[in-house]
Amino acid sequence: MEQKDPIAEARRYMENAKTILKEKAIKDGDFYKDSKYVKMAGHTMWTGCLLALDYALKIPARKDGRKDIADYKTAATKADKKLLSYVVSGYNTMHLSMSYDGEKTVKLAQISFDTMKFIINWCETRTKKK
Repeated sequence: MEQKDPIAEARRYMENAKTILKEKAIKDGDFYKDSKYVKMAGHTMWTGCLLALDYALKIPARKDGRKDIADYKTAATKADKKLLSYVVSGYNTMHLSMSYDGEKTVKLAQISFDTMKFIINWCETRTKKK
């Protein structure tokens, strides 16, 4: 089975999230109409970020096989303080506010996409240096 490029896959997740927001959540002025799809888009965005971060930072799984946000914060702190700020912001906006809370503000989604782009680009640059 062919191994997928994690950076390309993360970008695919970003495009999928954009499609979910556009076609399912449906923008209505400054807000989206359906929080169910905002939650889905937020989860998709955050998962894409984690794919890129796992690839670039080589974060080991814990004994139970799961990783925690603390693992990503620790790895980001060691790699680049600016990345840490984006990881924390992404966790708060994509994962907590969008995925869990279903926050329907369009500006929050836009900020989340900007954060996602930074994280993916940082990871791509980091992995090309190796």
